[in-house]
Amino acid sequence: MNVGENMTDNYKNQLKILLRDLFQFDSADLDFGIYRIMNKKRDEIERFIEEDLIDVVEAGFGEYSESKGANLKDEVEAIKAEIHENLGEDALDDSGEINQIYVTTPFAKKLAVRYDKMRTAMKDSDMSDQHEAEIFSHIHQFFSRYYDNGDFMSLRRYSQKEKYAIPYNGEEVVLHWANKDQYYIKTGENFKNYSFKIGEYTVEFLIREAEGTTNNNKAEKRFFVLVSNEPEYDAENKQLTIFFEYRGLSKDEEKEYGTRNVQEVIITGMKDDIPLQVQDSGLKGALNKVVDKSKDTEKTVLEKHLRAYTKKNTTDYFIHKDLEGFLTQELDFYIKNEVFHLDDLGTENEVGVEQYVSRVKVMKSICLKVIDFLAQIEDFQKMLFEKKKFIMRTDYCMTLDNVPEKLYAEILGNEAQLGEWNFLYGAGEEKQATIGSFGSEGIDEAYLREHPYLVVDTKFFNQEFNDRLLASFNDIDEATGGLMINSENWQTLNLIQEKFKEKVKCIYIDPPFNTGNDEFIYKDNYQHSNWITMMENRLLLSKELLNESGLIYSSIDDIEASLLKSLLENVFGQTNFISQLVWKKKAGGGSDARYYAADHEYMILFSKDISKQEKYFTGITDNLRSGYKYKDDNFEKLGLYKRKNLHQTGIDTDRPNLMYSIECPDGTKIYPPTIWRWEKARFLKELNEGKIDFIKNRREEWQVFTKMYLYDEKGEEYKIKPRSILLDIALTRDGNTELKKLFNLNPFDYPKPVNLIKYILSINSIKSDIIFDFFAGSGTTAHAVLNLNKEDNGNRKYILVEMGDYFDTVTKPRIQKVMYSDKWKDGNPQSTDGISHIFKYQTLEQYEDTLNNIEFTEAGTVQRTLIDMEGYFLRYMLDFETRDNPCRFNVVKLDHPFSYTLKITEGSELKEQTIDLVETFNYLLGLHVRQIRTFTNNSTYYMVVLGTKDEDDIAVIWRDTEDLNLKEDKIFIEETILNEFNPTKTYINSDFYVEGAHPIEPEFKKLMVG
Repeated sequence: MNVGENMTDNYKNQLKILLRDLFQFDSADLDFGIYRIMNKKRDEIERFIEEDLIDVVEAGFGEYSESKGANLKDEVEAIKAEIHENLGEDALDDSGEINQIYVTTPFAKKLAVRYDKMRTAMKDSDMSDQHEAEIFSHIHQFFSRYYDNGDFMSLRRYSQKEKYAIPYNGEEVVLHWANKDQYYIKTGENFKNYSFKIGEYTVEFLIREAEGTTNNNKAEKRFFVLVSNEPEYDAENKQLTIFFEYRGLSKDEEKEYGTRNVQEVIITGMKDDIPLQVQDSGLKGALNKVVDKSKDTEKTVLEKHLRAYTKKNTTDYFIHKDLEGFLTQELDFYIKNEVFHLDDLGTENEVGVEQYVSRVKVMKSICLKVIDFLAQIEDFQKMLFEKKKFIMRTDYCMTLDNVPEKLYAEILGNEAQLGEWNFLYGAGEEKQATIGSFGSEGIDEAYLREHPYLVVDTKFFNQEFNDRLLASFNDIDEATGGLMINSENWQTLNLIQEKFKEKVKCIYIDPPFNTGNDEFIYKDNYQHSNWITMMENRLLLSKELLNESGLIYSSIDDIEASLLKSLLENVFGQTNFISQLVWKKKAGGGSDARYYAADHEYMILFSKDISKQEKYFTGITDNLRSGYKYKDDNFEKLGLYKRKNLHQTGIDTDRPNLMYSIECPDGTKIYPPTIWRWEKARFLKELNEGKIDFIKNRREEWQVFTKMYLYDEKGEEYKIKPRSILLDIALTRDGNTELKKLFNLNPFDYPKPVNLIKYILSINSIKSDIIFDFFAGSGTTAHAVLNLNKEDNGNRKYILVEMGDYFDTVTKPRIQKVMYSDKWKDGNPQSTDGISHIFKYQTLEQYEDTLNNIEFTEAGTVQRTLIDMEGYFLRYMLDFETRDNPCRFNVVKLDHPFSYTLKITEGSELKEQTIDLVETFNYLLGLHVRQIRTFTNNSTYYMVVLGTKDEDDIAVIWRDTEDLNLKEDKIFIEETILNEFNPTKTYINSDFYVEGAHPIEPEFKKLMVG
């Protein structure tokens, strides 16, 4: 083998290694998410790398040589003809060499030189080993620039010469970042907790915040390392808890673990160290059991889960929205910048471009085939991510005054419901020290009537009870004042687009501040670009939900304030910026601050269309209200008043109409030092109405004051212009105090205070508006909406989205408590003065659930070779072979709509769970649901949803159709259901004979995939 061939093989092998990295071949033992999908198709991808791609490469090289050789051969034959014509038929010997006796004239010499040069070029026309090596090298360099641990992006390069081109079309300012045009998908992963079962044992991995990491360099590489403490073992429940830190390494650790495959080296040590600290011999044996044995290696149960845990939390942060377009554009720039070196044209470094053209064509052709292959996998993930997700479960919480009394007896017989009342409100306890004491009489129907704000939760009741309860409402969506969805927020925003498009008045969000120690998970070296990608994905969707006069507030601190403002300008437009409010959140403290003690946060405010914004006014604060302390004859109508000097200072004093004498009560006439505030006619009018005070100062000089009343002629309290610095509104500690009163502990870090959110909502919402918070946290926004509604008898509605585990332990129970009572202490109600309210709460399928439900049809599918690589195989492989998966809703007939299931992860187990197709379809249609009615005919259960969409009155009819008599079904639907409700459009699942009705299934599928 010559040097050139050896070089070619080296570069070829480097490319194969890179491709295996791109296709994540090092994760063969991982059985979750995209790894499961890749592992299923590992053989096909291996064939692509080892055989088909190489065949394509060789074919490209051959085509290059053949094409170039053919052109040169034609040119050689043309010169031969010219030699024969000008020098004679015998000028060339039998071997094709030119006879030197004919080369005597300058013309003949030039002709001979041209002939020899062209023959040499034809001999060299074959692709040389050096040329092949050069092409493989460029292909390897190109793809190496754009891939890192499951993600495609422009990786940082340190060079005097720019390595990337940023798309730009002449805008004045362009915001660009490393992960632009991608989806941030990490929010759905459970970073802090991971558990698995081995036999009778449960093993849990927990993250503990590393001490001293607050001011760490955020660009450093971070790794999962064991906390020095021993694992905790609960012998009774047979549960082992292992604690990790996710942080950069110390100098000593860097020496110990080296610089290559660091996390793998750490895992190797952990899988040996952890079992040594376990005393239970059965658990120790289970952890050390070998589950993955190959020719060269074997992995234990513990090692497998350590790898899965670290991999899940350190890779695959993004899905590219257009990977093919991105890489193709970057390839063009790479070729221009790194292969042709166009910047060298006209300089001493210029190289003839023509010698590169053919080889570049080969390189580009090969790269485009790899790009197409990679893009098909990415597009498949994108399709699964963008697919609108299923509602998994729907329930309602409602105060008893919304429940028909005929259902009270069944409620009293439900031990689970009574148990929750006892847990939340202390109901049924024999001794109570609170004002809201329930006494010892027990709970009966009379008691329920006396406590109308006890909250019924439909999750405790069977379907038949809930059907009767919901059927009691003539307009269930109108009666429902709140919606809570337990989900990653992008998926919720994506699902509710049709239902809430342009219906939201005010969005308030309190996103993670990206401090490096908060809940936001970011890719090493990409902390800020990760955050801005996450925010942009959500802001783009949320904008579509705002009505024309809608606006968005976002809390933020100094770390990301400038980026967030730039991003909001990018999404909403620079002209729609309203204000960057400064909220004073602390009073004192901050002794641990290194520089200035941070007393503030920001609330950045943008409108959807600033031309639709009216002037802002707000009620006066308690501090200002205390200045209203005087009373006169107008008190009954206008309330207390405060005084304001009629003398105007600090403005243009050249105003003759504001300079006149005023006669005081003792006849003294006085003039203003500069000017009066009012013209004389208005002064006399106010004087005549008793709205002027004459007061002597300490120098016995008369001063004239106007009276500013607390209420206007309509009885509405005086309003003032809100200020951009929020002082004396509320403090962070108030939010902590509010939760402490409700729960007798602080179950949530740094909740926003209710009065802060209530303040901005009082400025920017009217009584019928919808308020949206898709970083809901502890539920402060809903709490503020209920308090404001109670104050002004409003009917504002809220939508909350929260993915955290505390949805069930903090967010939801907080609102259940506030519904029952407006006063709490140490977790106990201090009154029963609540508010009538209904909220719906739902859980949503997540992207990870979708991946968990992907299965491939193995038998009977046609497999094509990858040799042509014309964008067919993988797209077919991923799309066709997964088309019947339940998560993709590829069903022709839905015979059992109430039994449709998905595999959902609960704790450490994957379980089949029935999903709510009815509610999912309501969202997909964008249906305003008025009534939900149920019927039974010949033992067949019918659920009918009646609602409106635009100008249509719509009926959606669901029933099981197995063994259903379709003729009888037609008669029942037409004569009983449609005859009563008379909809303009009807949808029915599965087969039907009803004339004019539309099948649900194709509409469902069309709307789900967008």
